[in-house]
Amino acid sequence: MQALDDVRVLDLTQVLAGPYCTMLLSDLGADVVKIERPGGDLIRPNPPFVSDDDAYGGYFQSVNRGKRSLEMDLTDETDREDFLGLVEDADVVVENFRAGTMEGFDLAYETLRERNPELVYASIRGFGDPRTGETHRQGQPSFDLIAQALGGVMEITGQEDGPPSKVGPGIGDLFTATLNAVGILAALRHRDRTGEGQYVDTAMYDAMISMCERAVYQHSYTGEVPTRRGNSHPTLFPYNAFEAEDGYVVVAAFGDNHWRALCEAMDRPDLAVEYPATADRLENRESLRAEIADWTATLPADDICDRLEGSVPCAPVQDVADVFEDDHVRARDMLVEVEQPGADEEVTIAGSPIKLSETPPKPGERAPLLDEHREELLGERASPADDD
Repeated sequence: MQALDDVRVLDLTQVLAGPYCTMLLSDLGADVVKIERPGGDLIRPNPPFVSDDDAYGGYFQSVNRGKRSLEMDLTDETDREDFLGLVEDADVVVENFRAGTMEGFDLAYETLRERNPELVYASIRGFGDPRTGETHRQGQPSFDLIAQALGGVMEITGQEDGPPSKVGPGIGDLFTATLNAVGILAALRHRDRTGEGQYVDTAMYDAMISMCERAVYQHSYTGEVPTRRGNSHPTLFPYNAFEAEDGYVVVAAFGDNHWRALCEAMDRPDLAVEYPATADRLENRESLRAEIADWTATLPADDICDRLEGSVPCAPVQDVADVFEDDHVRARDMLVEVEQPGADEEVTIAGSPIKLSETPPKPGERAPLLDEHREELLGERASPADDD
């Protein structure tokens, strides 16, 4: 038994935000039916590949595992009727088209709700849907870069003397997708209690503002406009990255007890005496940072962490190869091997960070081939031509 094994999701999404949202639901046991445009999801042919015969690339594999695929042209009357038939038995529909696209197919939320009043309909858009708050931006295209720029992420990311920087992972997509999954689960809970479906809407711009909550309250409380501070924190110190002899480490010693322990490890008890309070350390953060940096530069990263372990929060800055070698990561099932169609080997993708004691996620199934599950999904609806 899995937590969502009685939930069927019709997934009309493609690329990253929508597929990541429905992947989370699939990992939790939902039957996710990926309804793909003619030719399939745009990222099916995206690299990297293991071999020349791969059915799809790593991008598609990573966020579409455990789903079933059905290719449909929603402008075609037969496919549209087949889709409406699937809606009647579905619990959730998720799409990430521009606002108005589903209306163009005559498949708007209101139309689907007539077929299935208990349906939870979820959309992920750059700027949200007019149903939940109409703005002039709706209908504009948006990508992760756009969301990070508008939502304030780039302005507070990067070195103080450098340009605005995007965060490495596509958080404009991924955080929005995660919030959408939360909204879907809340809507399903409401439906179970009342029998009533509803519309769930998350916007990438909105999600980035939520993620930048610290900048919002700082501006409200102080009137200042937060900007880039590198790896430091505006109200905590030390809380930063420091160069070691062979890489970088991060140290979070802003608590008085942590600060004293750090000074002891540095053999600088005088600093703990001279700067005993948070306000003292914040006022003198530049000179103190230089003291810590001089110490870390003389030691390997592992040695620094060994000296601080158990008394000061710290860690080496790892690359993905380090992650693959970390026993903790393996013990937590955060690297999962799946079949790669077309290649005679398995590949590794990220596991599920959601751990449940009684209904654990199972992210070990590969992504589907295009239209792989047509016959089993449509059953009697499939025409002889579909079987060819």
